[in-house]
Amino acid sequence: MRPVSQGGGRVGIVLNGSALFTGGAGSGESEIRRYVLEHDLLEAIVALPADMFYNTGIATYIWILDNDKAPERKGKVQLIDGTGFYSKMRKSLGSKRRELSDADIDTIVKLYAAFEAGDTSKIFDTTGFGYRQITVERPLQLSFAVTPEKVGAALATKAVAKLSESDQAKLRQTLTSVGDRTPVEPVETPPHWTSRDQFVIDIKKHAKAAGLTLAAPMVKALVGAIGEHDPDAEICRDAKGNVEPDTALRDTERVPLSEDIEEYVAREVLPHVPDAWVDHAKTRVGYEIPFTRHFYVYTPPRPLEEIDAEIAARIKRISELFEQVQV
Repeated sequence: MRPVSQGGGRVGIVLNGSALFTGGAGSGESEIRRYVLEHDLLEAIVALPADMFYNTGIATYIWILDNDKAPERKGKVQLIDGTGFYSKMRKSLGSKRRELSDADIDTIVKLYAAFEAGDTSKIFDTTGFGYRQITVERPLQLSFAVTPEKVGAALATKAVAKLSESDQAKLRQTLTSVGDRTPVEPVETPPHWTSRDQFVIDIKKHAKAAGLTLAAPMVKALVGAIGEHDPDAEICRDAKGNVEPDTALRDTERVPLSEDIEEYVAREVLPHVPDAWVDHAKTRVGYEIPFTRHFYVYTPPRPLEEIDAEIAARIKRISELFEQVQV
C-alpha cells in the first residue's frame, strides 16, 4: 500500500476461513490479526459464496485493508455476508459451480459503500474482536495412601529406574514399611496422609531407616506417583509459603478486552470454584473474528407432535412392506 503521506492505499486479499480464527492467544496467527486490528488497517471482510474456485469448494473471504480510512470507518470493521449473492453456472468447472454476476457484485459493493448495519452487514469496533486469555488456577491438595498398587506405580517411575539394584531394593523396603498398617487401624485401611509435608517427613524417616537417602527429584517422583487429588486434604505450599497450583485442575478463560478480569472471574468462575485464582503472569492477548457466529440465525426445531407423526407414518410404512414380503 502507498504510504499515507502519498495518499494511502487499499488492498483486497482472498483468504480461506482459517485466517479468521486459527491460533490461540499469543500465537503467530493471532498476533498478525492483533497487529492489523490494533493498527486499524482492517476495513471490511466479505464472505464469498462456496464453490467459487476451480480447485476447492471451501468458504473464502475477501479482506479489505486500508491504511487511510475514512473518518466514519476509523476504529471500525465491517463484516459483509455475501454468501447468498451468486449465480449458478450452467456447467461446472471442477469445484467451481457458482459465480458472482454483475448484479451480485453491485449488491455487495453497495453494502460496503453504505457502511450500515443490517441482516447482511455488521459493524464492530476493532477492539470487539480482542480478548485476554487468563489462566485460572486451583490449589494443589493431595492425600496419600500407600497401597500395593501405588507402590507398584512408584517403583515404575523413571526416577526409580535410574537407581542401582541395591537402592531400588531399599526403596521397596521403604515403601513397604511406610505402608504397613499399625495395630490400631482396621485391617482394610492402609495408612493415610492428608498432608504432603507430613508424608514426606515420614517417608524420609523410613528411607533413612532402610539406609537410603532420598534426593529431591526422587521425593517429587514418589509424591507424584502416590499422591491423589483430595479436596479435603491440606493445601500444598512451596518453600516461601505460596499456594501451589494443581496443574491437572488448571483451566483457561477468555475475557473480552472490554471487560474487567476481576469482575468476570467473580461472576463466572468463583461461584463454581471459590478457591480459584488468576495467574496474571500467564495472561495473553488474542484476536479472532468469529464471522459465522455474527450472522447465525436460529432455526427452531420442528414441533414434537410433527416429529412423532412422521415417525409413526414411517413405522406404519415399514410394517406394510414387511407384510408384503411375508405374503
